[in-house]
Amino acid sequence: MDSIQPQEFLVLLPEIVLATAGMLLLLSGALKSSNGYRICSAVSLAALVGTAVLLVTVQGVPETPRVILSGMFIVDGYAFFWKLLFLMAAALTVVLSDRFLSDGGYRPAEFYSLILLATTGMLFMASGHSLLSIWISLELMALSSYILAGFFKHERKSNEAALKYFILGALSSGILVYGISLLYGATGTVQLDLLASTLPSAMSLDAGYRLAAAGWLLLAMGLFFKVAAVPFHVWTPDVYEGAPTPVTVFLATASKAASFAILVRIFYQGLPYLRPDWQWVTAGIAVITMIWGNLAALTQSNVKRMLAYSSVAHAGYVLMGVLAATEDGLWSVLFYLFAYTFITIGTFGTVILLERKEYAGETYDDYAGLAQRSPFLAAMMLVFMLALTGIPPTGGFFGKIYLFAAAVEAGWIWVAVVGVLTSAISLFYYIGIAVQMYLKDSSDDTPSALHAPGLVGTIALCAVVTVLLGILPGPLVQFAKSSLGGLL
Repeated sequence: MDSIQPQEFLVLLPEIVLATAGMLLLLSGALKSSNGYRICSAVSLAALVGTAVLLVTVQGVPETPRVILSGMFIVDGYAFFWKLLFLMAAALTVVLSDRFLSDGGYRPAEFYSLILLATTGMLFMASGHSLLSIWISLELMALSSYILAGFFKHERKSNEAALKYFILGALSSGILVYGISLLYGATGTVQLDLLASTLPSAMSLDAGYRLAAAGWLLLAMGLFFKVAAVPFHVWTPDVYEGAPTPVTVFLATASKAASFAILVRIFYQGLPYLRPDWQWVTAGIAVITMIWGNLAALTQSNVKRMLAYSSVAHAGYVLMGVLAATEDGLWSVLFYLFAYTFITIGTFGTVILLERKEYAGETYDDYAGLAQRSPFLAAMMLVFMLALTGIPPTGGFFGKIYLFAAAVEAGWIWVAVVGVLTSAISLFYYIGIAVQMYLKDSSDDTPSALHAPGLVGTIALCAVVTVLLGILPGPLVQFAKSSLGGLL
């Protein structure tokens, strides 16, 4: 094992600063009976922006990947891309949460500290170069997320969501760490590059083959749970519906992207020898995920549950890029999840705005006549529904095109065909909301006032980014391509 140099800790300064800010916020919440909502929100945003500045100045996009802390972490362009995305998603979640928390009378310091700590775990996950460091970072994110899901402790659905999320999450973590232990037993290492080099010789022996085969399958099951792929998705609809909506935003965007980030890194850097095996497993999982997610979303009357099942379906689309195992497949995964993050934040931001108007915002009927009550909100929601369906000119259109093309070029034509057919199915439940907004009349003609500038601005920003990615996808494509150095 290489010796650890003190200066290597300076490379992780962004993560250290963000973790410190999260713990200070938690401490302030414990010492004071109440904290100002605006102050806590401003401190959280300052911490996230400061972390992003440090990330650019301290880490940036290195020309060659750099392994630090005895192989525990790696600093490369791939990690840099994801870290920027996590910080943006967390910052937008903070903005969405501001008025939501104050209206509900919930303590802000603890809420924002958990957001910052969960984001810290995501940053470490993106740089994880050892199965052990990845698992510990994953648990930091997961434990914070369990508490966030049940943050509205007086709400029964929030408590149920947290309990189900914790029990199933703990089970998946146990499966994942058991898989890691079996792989360690077969190869004697948990460091990804050493795992890749020792796996062929370990699997040449009968005992090593059985250990490694069971190990990577259990590891894959744990990872598929984290990205909410079928049949490991059962926690998704209940948690998305029961959790406070800003928390749902965070889980559907940053948490999902972080889970895909480690899935890709483990498969590509740790298990390249098993590529034909995990490609077939991923193909099967992708197909049933796309089919089941879209059919289940089609039957929902609750919008948050519909969006939960649609997020399951979108996990299937992303898996198409993973199984392609090509450069095109990989950068299309990065592009799609970047666009999906802004589309999803905008969608749930609209739901939050309707909730603040004392509309439930969770059933299709709540959107009836919205075009008359608030043409702005209706237009924003229409943009997001078109993007989720994959209709131009939106980022969702190019995201799906890139994923389908990567799957076809890699020879997985039948998987791409399933993707196209299930996208057609999704048109029915996404456009259902547009029909309610523009073709149905509401019993309440009161105009919807937009009294939350931060929330409205976030929704508008997400819509602008969604359309820009549909008109000018080139810059993000180039950024995604430049972030793949050393991964393949």
